[in-house]
Amino acid sequence: MPGSGKSTVGRQLARRLDWPFVDTDVEIERRLGCSIRSYFEQHGEPAFREVEQAALAELIEAPTRVLATGGGIVVREANRILLAARTHVVYLRSTPEELFRRLRHDTHRPLLQVADPVRRLRDLYRERDPLYRSAAQFVIETGRPTVKMLVGTILMQLELAGLVDPGHVPSPVGALPRPP
Repeated sequence: MPGSGKSTVGRQLARRLDWPFVDTDVEIERRLGCSIRSYFEQHGEPAFREVEQAALAELIEAPTRVLATGGGIVVREANRILLAARTHVVYLRSTPEELFRRLRHDTHRPLLQVADPVRRLRDLYRERDPLYRSAAQFVIETGRPTVKMLVGTILMQLELAGLVDPGHVPSPVGALPRPP
């Protein structure tokens, strides 16, 4: 969902893993030469979703990276299929109310520039939550933990699944070192 922390958490996760980080929205804006909001206004959502799908197909070809996708990428079935088949998806799940708290002053997200953004977030959540869940291998409830705690939770889940080296995973709080 928009505002769930994909870019912030993704950037920190990439740093911990020493992997490249790519934000699809930033990459799409670079390719378009304008903001997503401007492109939405000029060409509409369907045209944007075409550009987004093409960018995703290219970006997932690179090995070992953390990719933060736009919140609506799951709307297209082809994207969900690509994500599920070629990546390990972590869904940062937040309630619409929590998202609004984070986004209440944001003027850059085109889907939230409406009279009642809370209602819009609730509608988006109702529509997209099942789609995110269908594409995700991991669902992380964001609530109010710090970015560091969320990254640690993700790393532990990835380590338990055998997807990352345990050296990247933080020790549990209060854990003692193993005796020699």
